[in-house]
Amino acid sequence: MESKLAFDFKTNQQIIKKIAFIDLFKGKWSSLEVSESIYLKELKQIATIESIGSSTRIEGSTLTDEEVKHLIDKVKITSFKTRDEQEVFGYYEVLNLILDTFDEIEIKENYIHHLHKSLLQVSTKDKNHRGHYKQISNKVVAKYPDGGQKIIFNTTEPFLVKSEMENLVSWTNKNFQDEELHPMMVIATFVYEFLSIHPYQDGNGRLSRLLTTLLLLKQDYDFMQYSSMEIEIEKKKKEYYKALMSAQKNRGTKKEIINEWVLFFLDTLISTINKLENRYSKIKNKGSYLNDRQKTLVQFIENNEPVKISDIVGGLTMYTPYTLKKDMKYLTTEGVVKKMGVGRATFYVLGDVQSVSM
Repeated sequence: MESKLAFDFKTNQQIIKKIAFIDLFKGKWSSLEVSESIYLKELKQIATIESIGSSTRIEGSTLTDEEVKHLIDKVKITSFKTRDEQEVFGYYEVLNLILDTFDEIEIKENYIHHLHKSLLQVSTKDKNHRGHYKQISNKVVAKYPDGGQKIIFNTTEPFLVKSEMENLVSWTNKNFQDEELHPMMVIATFVYEFLSIHPYQDGNGRLSRLLTTLLLLKQDYDFMQYSSMEIEIEKKKKEYYKALMSAQKNRGTKKEIINEWVLFFLDTLISTINKLENRYSKIKNKGSYLNDRQKTLVQFIENNEPVKISDIVGGLTMYTPYTLKKDMKYLTTEGVVKKMGVGRATFYVLGDVQSVSM
């Protein structure tokens, strides 16, 4: 496996620089105490819809993000009218499972089988091979919204899948444990190998992107809970397949070097980070996580600051004093509003949080 990472000096320097950027952001993100930040609830909701929509569209689905959101909002329905709806639901289920329990999911064949089975749980045409390695040869095929398809490359024959997956899983866990390779290199290699093997009859592309998120989260890249790498891949779909093909065309030879794929993988993650930073800043600045009443309250303070509780109660008579006091406590805790003075001299102004960006 390591022979595929035998890059030239220039490529190694590029990789080092890109990984340094990613790890710097990783450390910066950790300092936000993500599990306690209210801004991240909205980020997670947006990223989840984007990930589901983009990953299924890469495989040929035609549902928009708005249609995906509408479907997910009615997730209790027990029947799905189309193949696209089946794929969206499956992706939704597995993505949420990964986000909620990634610490408990091990990188083992039986766990991967379970994820595949869950991914295709409502897909009627995949009933017979959910959670089982393929029995028939398949190919990586690029699917386009107009119905067109293009064969990208051939994959591992069925009788070799079991041994190749065993080797891949073993190599991945060993390198995570030994820490001789940077985890980003291990993850990029795993994804390339998984796609080249194409171990299942269907669902390999979607599962590879879900496994990417899983592996990154298990290596403490926590920001993946709030960002969508899938949408960046969708934007660069041609480059995605080109990067895979650059190495896969030499599959099984000494010329199989995955430099183009690793660079693409890292660049895509950097694009994901840049989008997350911008979105985080916008959400924080506009206070979009506030409900309409709280936004009205913030606007009143902005127009009349400094204000006392009595000013707020007298100015916003459409709400009860109890509700306004409860909102003020919440806004103060979140830093949207700042409490000044003590006792009867207490007044409020807008806080610093609206001008803070990461």
